[in-house]
Amino acid sequence: MTTGRRPGISVRLGRRVKRWGSDDEKQRTAGMKAVVFAGTRSVAVEDVPDAVLEEPDDVVVRISSSAICGTDLHMYDGRTGATQGLVLGHEPLGVVEQVGSAVEMVKPGDRVVIPTHVYCGVCVNCARGLSAACLRVRPGGFGAAYGYAGMGPYRGAQAELLRVPFADANCVPVPGEPGDDREDDLVLLADAFVTGWHATVLGEVTAGATVAVFGAGTIGLLAAYSSLLKGAAEVYVVDAVPERLDKAGEIGAVPVDYRQGDPVDQIRELRRAGGLAPGEAAMSGVQVGIDAVGFQAHDRLTPGAENPTQVVSDLARLINPTGHLGIIGVYAEKDLHPAPSGHADGRLTVPWASFFSKGVSVRFGRTHDRRYTVLLRDLVLSGRARPSVVVTHHGRLDDAPGLYRAFDQRAGGVIKAILRP
Repeated sequence: MTTGRRPGISVRLGRRVKRWGSDDEKQRTAGMKAVVFAGTRSVAVEDVPDAVLEEPDDVVVRISSSAICGTDLHMYDGRTGATQGLVLGHEPLGVVEQVGSAVEMVKPGDRVVIPTHVYCGVCVNCARGLSAACLRVRPGGFGAAYGYAGMGPYRGAQAELLRVPFADANCVPVPGEPGDDREDDLVLLADAFVTGWHATVLGEVTAGATVAVFGAGTIGLLAAYSSLLKGAAEVYVVDAVPERLDKAGEIGAVPVDYRQGDPVDQIRELRRAGGLAPGEAAMSGVQVGIDAVGFQAHDRLTPGAENPTQVVSDLARLINPTGHLGIIGVYAEKDLHPAPSGHADGRLTVPWASFFSKGVSVRFGRTHDRRYTVLLRDLVLSGRARPSVVVTHHGRLDDAPGLYRAFDQRAGGVIKAILRP
C-alpha cells in the first residue's frame, strides 16, 4: 500500500469532487487537536495537520469518543520506542465526515466504530479472518494499527479527526447519535471488548468452564465479563488494585488480591471450599487461564519490581492438566528498559516443561478484530452486553495528560478513561 498522498487525486465529498494534495490545501486544512507522545511519561495536546483523504478508498471520521488503552501506557512509559510527536490512540468511535471516490459502504453522516488494526480486507490473511496480520498495510511487515509504535505510519485516534484507509473494510456502522446512552459501549468495540472476547477464544472458554484471569485492567475485566457471557461456571480475577478488584466483583467474578498471599493457593482454596465435582479432587486448579498483564507484570515477592514471567509462571501452576492458556497481555519485541529478568528483544524463560507435561494448550497474539466486531456490536444493541461497566472516567482531549498520569500510576480509580474531543 502507498501511504503518502498522490498528487492531484480526486475524491468525492457527497456530490462534490474536491482535489487534495497541493501545499496550499495542506495549509488550509491544518489545525486539529491531538494527543501526542512528548517523552517518557509525558503526553501533550497539540495542534497537528488535519486528517485528510489521501487515497480514493479513504474516509475521514470526526471522533466523538476515543479511549485510552493499557497498550498506550507501554509507549507512555518509554518502553516500546514511540517517537516524539506520535499521535496516540487506537479506540475510536465517530461520524464519517469525508469519503473518497472509491468508498461504497459508508457515506458522510454514518456513525462508525473503527477497529484498532488496519487491514485491507482482501489479502490472503484478511480473507482467512486474520485481520491483525494483514499483508498490505505495513510495507516490509504484517499487521498495522493506529497510533502504535512499530505498527505502521497511521496516526492515532485521540484527535478530532482520523483518516481511515480501506474504509469499506475498516468502518463498522452502528446506529444512534454521538453522546447517546450506548456511546461508551460502542467505543469499546474498537478494541477493549473485542480483545477481552479474543482472550476467551484463545483460552477456549466454554459454558461451565472454570477461568482465572490475571490482571484486572480493562482487558482482564472484559475477558472475565466475556467468560461470564459465554456461561463460565466460575471466574476468578487476580489483581492488587482495590478499585479493580471491586469492579471484578461488580461484574460477577470472584476477586483475588495477590497482596493477601499466593493467588494460586487462594484460588485452589476457594475452589475446594466451594465444593469440587465428584472425582475431581485432584484438579483444584482451573480449566482456563488468561494472562491479561503481559511483560510489565509485577513481582509478587519484590514490591515495586517487575517480573515479566510472574503471571505465566503462576498460571503454569494453576491450570489443570489438559487445560488452556490464553495470553492477551502484550509481550513486546522491543523493550527499551527491560526488567532484570527480561531482555530488550523480548526473550523470556517460561515453564514450557510444565505446560508440556500437563498437556496445556498455549495460544496468544493480537486480536483479529473483524472476527468479532459485528457479533459483539449486535450483543450490545440487543442489550445482552454492556461492556461500559468498566468505564470509570471521561474527559476532553485537554484532560489527557492528567488521565494518562493517573492511569499509569493506578491512581484515582482510573480503570478505563474515554476522551470526547
